[in-house]
Amino acid sequence: MAASVMLAERGYLELTGAERGTRRRVRELGFKLPGGGVSATSVRYADSAGGYWYQESAQLGSVTRNRFIHWATSGDTLELVEESLDLNLLNNAVHLKFQNCSLLPGGVHIFETQHHVVILILTNQTAHRLLLPHPARMYRSELITESHMQSVFTDIGKVHFRDPSNYCVIPPVPGLSTNSTASAAWLSSDGGALFALPSASGGIFVLTLPSHDAHGLASTSVVELKQSSVMQRLLTGDQGPSDLPVSLAVHCREHDALLFALYQDHKLRMWSYKDQMCLMVADMLEFVPVNKDLRLAAGTGHKLQLAYSETLGLYIGVYLHAPKQGQETLIDFALTTAEIWALWYDDENQTIVKYINFEHNVAGQWNHVSVQPLPAEGVDIRNDQDPRETFMEAIFMSGQFTNAALHKALQIFSQGTDRHIDLSWDELKKEITIAVENEFQGNVTEYEFSQEEFRQLQIEFWSKFHAYCLQYQEELSRPLALLFNPCSNMVCLLKKGCLSFLAPCSLMDHLYLLPDEQLVNEVESTALEVGYFIIAYRHSKISFDRNAFVAESEFSHDLVSLVQCLRLIGESVSMEMALTMEMACCHLQSPERAAEQILRDLIANDTENLMEDIHSKLQEIKNPISAIGVLIREMDYETDMEMERGFNIAQPLNVRLHLSQLYGSSTTANMVCRCICKISMTRFLICRDLLILQQLLLRLGDAEYIRMLEPCHVNVGSCRFMMGRCYLVMGEGHKALDCFCEAASEVGKEEFLDRLIRSEEVEMASTPRLQYYDKVLRLLDTMRLPELIIRLASLAITEAADDWRSQATLRTCIFKHHLDLGHNNQAYEAMTHNPDSSRQLDCLRQLVVVLCERSQLQDLVEFPYVNLHNEVVGIIEYRARAVDLMTHNYYELLYAFHIYRHNYRKAGTVMFEYGMRLGREVRTLPGLQKQANCYLAAINCLRLIRPEYAWIVQPASGAVYERPGASPKRSHDGECTAAPTGSQVEILELKDLEKECMLARIRLTLAQHDPSTTAITGNSSPKELVVLLVQAGLFDTAISLCQTYNLSLRPVFEGLTFKCIKLQFGGEAALTEAWDWLAANQLPSVITTKETSATDEAWRLLSSYLDRYQSQNSPYHRCVINKLLSHGVPLPNWLINNAAELLRLYLNYDLLDEAVDLVLEYVDAILGKGHDYFGIELYQKVHDKLKIYQQKVETATHNRIYLRN
Repeated sequence: MAASVMLAERGYLELTGAERGTRRRVRELGFKLPGGGVSATSVRYADSAGGYWYQESAQLGSVTRNRFIHWATSGDTLELVEESLDLNLLNNAVHLKFQNCSLLPGGVHIFETQHHVVILILTNQTAHRLLLPHPARMYRSELITESHMQSVFTDIGKVHFRDPSNYCVIPPVPGLSTNSTASAAWLSSDGGALFALPSASGGIFVLTLPSHDAHGLASTSVVELKQSSVMQRLLTGDQGPSDLPVSLAVHCREHDALLFALYQDHKLRMWSYKDQMCLMVADMLEFVPVNKDLRLAAGTGHKLQLAYSETLGLYIGVYLHAPKQGQETLIDFALTTAEIWALWYDDENQTIVKYINFEHNVAGQWNHVSVQPLPAEGVDIRNDQDPRETFMEAIFMSGQFTNAALHKALQIFSQGTDRHIDLSWDELKKEITIAVENEFQGNVTEYEFSQEEFRQLQIEFWSKFHAYCLQYQEELSRPLALLFNPCSNMVCLLKKGCLSFLAPCSLMDHLYLLPDEQLVNEVESTALEVGYFIIAYRHSKISFDRNAFVAESEFSHDLVSLVQCLRLIGESVSMEMALTMEMACCHLQSPERAAEQILRDLIANDTENLMEDIHSKLQEIKNPISAIGVLIREMDYETDMEMERGFNIAQPLNVRLHLSQLYGSSTTANMVCRCICKISMTRFLICRDLLILQQLLLRLGDAEYIRMLEPCHVNVGSCRFMMGRCYLVMGEGHKALDCFCEAASEVGKEEFLDRLIRSEEVEMASTPRLQYYDKVLRLLDTMRLPELIIRLASLAITEAADDWRSQATLRTCIFKHHLDLGHNNQAYEAMTHNPDSSRQLDCLRQLVVVLCERSQLQDLVEFPYVNLHNEVVGIIEYRARAVDLMTHNYYELLYAFHIYRHNYRKAGTVMFEYGMRLGREVRTLPGLQKQANCYLAAINCLRLIRPEYAWIVQPASGAVYERPGASPKRSHDGECTAAPTGSQVEILELKDLEKECMLARIRLTLAQHDPSTTAITGNSSPKELVVLLVQAGLFDTAISLCQTYNLSLRPVFEGLTFKCIKLQFGGEAALTEAWDWLAANQLPSVITTKETSATDEAWRLLSSYLDRYQSQNSPYHRCVINKLLSHGVPLPNWLINNAAELLRLYLNYDLLDEAVDLVLEYVDAILGKGHDYFGIELYQKVHDKLKIYQQKVETATHNRIYLRN
């Protein structure tokens, strides 16, 4: 049955492969550099693990069938282990110790050639190559009959580790990164070994060991893959300290190797080793939603994996580590051409394994694996139990502790004795008992004590040993890596001290074992898959029918709800209740009686409303009998299982003997036993809880008794009513409605029926018939059958033609369920026909809220709202002013509502109010951007109106709240209080809105230039904004704002003067910062004759402003000079143009020496020396007059002399 196979692979269980086996014998080999090397005590990398499946591990006739190698690194030690699921391998474990070196995490790479198994190893100082014989070359005979086989590590002791052809010291190449532990390795076509290491400059170093049979004809070489041209640097971007490769992977082609490197700057680069150049760069942040923190953070935790298929091509898997976005830590992930397996570790030291088939799972739903939880910390001991037996049972319970953890705990508990080596499971029990008893006897000093004291001392020492077991089990269970076989789809989980397998399990086991928080996420995707399973099982011989698909989808929901009921029961069964069922089964007693007894105990001790929760969940199951039947069939292994028809008994002897050893190793035997134990325990719990549930259903299920009463003609209406209720429980709603309608005619005629429908909570009590309909409507609502509710309520309206209150109730009910079903037009029609105005308003309010939440805004805007226009506007306005602006945008809805009705003034008012609230309540950069857009929208609305009507009323103070994030003021009944009356109404014209829009754009410009001002610019006044602009260096913008609002430019000149002073006496940091704000202003013409500085440009900007914005009496010159003098800064020559004013300022600041010098210079200027410095032309005029006067005196003198003579 294909469907059964598909269902069985729905979930996975973790199974430990070597739980009770003896510890493997490990050989230890050492490697030491000539001269000792550099001590690595200060270098300690994280532990890592990995593995390799042989290429023919999935072929039945291969010697490497079901065979793989896994490794683990810890400090300077590498553990190599070869495993086989078919045979027990001898000499299969070895420890390699590299003295004074530390193994790089993930620095072990295994390859397979025709004759060898090649292992490439990287430490922080060396690179190694191990050549081992291939298993196919170790056995010449095709007939392998032994249950044991030698491992490829058998002769590893003969390998010469110091052979120069198989190892080298990593040379101290300049630029080789010591901060990254990423590495990659591959084999070249000529047999050479190549190691890739990250470069601190962003490139990749490739270290090459020549072929092992080169015999000294070639030597070790190092090549750096880096950018060598300008165009290539432009392609990959500038490389800096953040461009360090953190994960490397290699894909080998026929004559080239492609190196994929994932960098700290979140970019993926592809390098060609053959061409020694970068071929591709891709920013990984373009494929995921990111924030600013992720883009700025260094991606130190990124991981990269490759998967290749000859038919599908190359797949690249990238994990981007986003700090502060989750508590789970990714340890490793495996990629195939169809699936992703991910290994996580949470803050509570719990292992999490998830997988997803990205080829078929379009919803992106990850599936959880039921991993083996850590043992419980405490052991409950009843008074009638022996402490030693109880602790021994808890310690040696299947699936609790591994052999290695118990060995380690015993060694530490026995204070380091070495005699506990290679003990079997039974020997380990004996040694643990002796060790605890010896510790107990050695620490007891009193010879006489009571039985209770003796018991407490036993508990104390056994608890101590149990704590040691917990500590080492947790340490050895720490996950390190995933190992996936793409050929057989087998998944292994590599831990620090053990190896486990992830085996497929059925859907029922998967759902039953999932934790509560994960089951909620699995229900939706599981229901769909169960639906497909049911269709394949029950409709395998008929064509596909959509109605059948819908019915089976509902049935799949029944199956999931049934499992949830079983989980509720299982979580409530105590240890004593569970023991009741176990003892009944052990003594071959009736399990039904035990289930009945457990049910009675559950009901008697029900303090958390368990029965109510189960009953509520049962109401969702429409066909419980069929669901239980499918559950039982799914748990039955004795179905139509047949022998594989393709097997031929006439196969050759060697093939038959070879197949006889399939899955015959002790590791597989332990895994199968563990799997059977786990499945048996799970199935037993499911059957136990199912029996308890069936006992509960027997108490609730009287459908059959009603059928026996059908021939009776007494109380026909009551029988039909009870029959309808039974149909409801069985999930046949339409039949139930027919019964209820038939029983309606007997209402008021049968006393028994009247008692059945009597209720204290009745909304329609005008007539018994309406009371009956109210009762039935409540039943249908409990079963969540909205379509039937609408049908019955529509029928009841004809009975309430003269009762407007009942009609209002019924139409409200019809409106509610039409709205729930998404029938917006029918819901609107039911609302408009509601005779009760208050209910109509409630329905209208609900319609607005629901359609907004569903984003069905077009229907909401286009409804006509006859006689309800003001009400809907009021509702939307109320919602707009009551909810968070960035969560639900009712303002834009109201804007669209008015635009659709061509009410542009109202639309402009809405957007203006929206912008005002954004400025006050949303102090963010997106909020400022939104505010500017709102004001632009308001301006556009007014421009669509005739000029004489292009005005709006300033929104009332109650519409915009004074405190950021404050809720609207409300009265005692919950309604918003009205705005205070008597306040003056302010009219805003188009020019006023344009000024506000300009102010909003200036706020946005300031926030973009200086993000630190975002929180204070939203509601700042023009004067305050000028100060902020001056502080940010946006002087052009500040001057424009001052001119728009007729403000003085004095703050601008004072601020620019102060910045010039800071530049004059500041350092390099101030000069670097100055270019940023200087670039934001319109500088005067550029000086090209000499090199200019930021200080010179600032003074030139100040001078240009003084020339451009001159006014009467030169107040801005005065404020600039005043600012300079107040800070003791000498005045530049170009600033002195009013000697009298400057003299007054000198005297005000007690600068007498400067004042005297100014007076003397001014007198000299008047006398003709340096008059240009003060702009004085007085000397030339006096000189000309004196010359004319002299000429006149000379003429008069000559004339007088002439006359005298």
